[in-house]
Amino acid sequence: MPDRFEAGPRLAEAHHDWVRLRTLIFLRWTAIIGQLAAIFVAWCCYEIALDLALCLATVGASVAANIVAIFLFPESRRLSQAEVTATLLFDSAQLAVLLALTGGLNNPFALLILVPVTIAATALERRPTILLGVATIAMITLVGLVHLPLVTQSGEVIAVPTVVEFGFWLAIVIGVAFLGAYAYRISSEIHSMGDALLATQLALAREQKLTDLGGVVAAAAHELGTPLATIKLVSSELADELGDRPELHDDAMLIREQADRCRDILRSMGRAGKDDLHLRTAPLLAVLREAAEPHMDRGKDIYFDVGPGPGGSDRQPMIYRYPELIHALRNLIQNAVDFAQTTVWVDAEWTDKTITVRIADNGRGYAPGVLGRIGDPFLHTRGGDRDQRPEYEGMGLGLFIAKTLLERTGAQLRFTNGADPFLNDPEHPVRSGAIVEAEWPANRLLSADIGALGQNQPIT
Repeated sequence: MPDRFEAGPRLAEAHHDWVRLRTLIFLRWTAIIGQLAAIFVAWCCYEIALDLALCLATVGASVAANIVAIFLFPESRRLSQAEVTATLLFDSAQLAVLLALTGGLNNPFALLILVPVTIAATALERRPTILLGVATIAMITLVGLVHLPLVTQSGEVIAVPTVVEFGFWLAIVIGVAFLGAYAYRISSEIHSMGDALLATQLALAREQKLTDLGGVVAAAAHELGTPLATIKLVSSELADELGDRPELHDDAMLIREQADRCRDILRSMGRAGKDDLHLRTAPLLAVLREAAEPHMDRGKDIYFDVGPGPGGSDRQPMIYRYPELIHALRNLIQNAVDFAQTTVWVDAEWTDKTITVRIADNGRGYAPGVLGRIGDPFLHTRGGDRDQRPEYEGMGLGLFIAKTLLERTGAQLRFTNGADPFLNDPEHPVRSGAIVEAEWPANRLLSADIGALGQNQPIT
């Protein structure tokens, strides 16, 4: 999943069918109860002469819509984008009509017309959200111009000054734009992070399965070694004794050849090792080479340089082969190979307290504008590499997954460029491209010496 700068297509470009009908029905019942309470309090307690018939008919439209929805559709149904948009447009129109019957912008409850827009910004895509926002602004503008006045039963007109009414309208319009944009942005961040974390979990699960499979194959390769050797020995002796019987001699030789074939297959599938202890730990350089192995023959030179740092032991450390560690390093190396011109460097050093791995290339490096955001999912900036590599398409999650997995192992990551991107080509240093540095506390990766291999464990 490479991505130097860009997140290609999202895992889910749009989140469809996220809103349940039951949720909107509940919200509408809440609004109905509040509207009825406001109408009757205004009529009974404040003696405001409302047109009760029209007001109740308007509220009744919402009641009817809820009843129809309950009887026609199961409450567990998840609505499509168009259905949610239509539902929220209906709720906005119903509230606008009720406001027009109860004083327009003189009614302090006009602020509630922001609710459907906020819900839309949270649950819908950009276009239906903009549509509902524009419709809401048009409705509240019409309500401000055409509405019945608030009149008490004694004939007194209740109205705020014109400038206050205009300010109230302006506040609602700004609220529609601001709350809609704010809720949409936050919702998009949450959805993107959810998608990215799901991809991380899937990648880690896949790497864990591969590691587990490798352990089983290695153990099987060792456990089957003895019986295969016995079969080969016995078949060789039979072949020698049956030299005067060609048909049986050929059968014995066939058994020997098939035993050799089984041995070769198991050797190619499994990794060297007495048991799965070798699959859990390995020297630091071996882990780095394993991570880089799929990209060694892709036309770019990959150089490894490992050694002790200040105060470090000359002995190369044995580290745990965490699946997330190997998968993350593989992503970073793949990313470097994808964007390098000719060469990738993988360096590692260790001290008594830390282990540091540095991956560099001689490509164009990160775009200056995204250095502070590297590691965020779905980053859509790749700079000039788009023109040089139009065929490149990435999922946009490689760096995010690598960063997340490495941080799980205790690493601190740093992303930099090896050279100023504005320098001319002759002025660039050799390692002029992107640099990723990961540093771990030594106790998070170092394993104790394996010691004696002990007895093989049976496969269960």
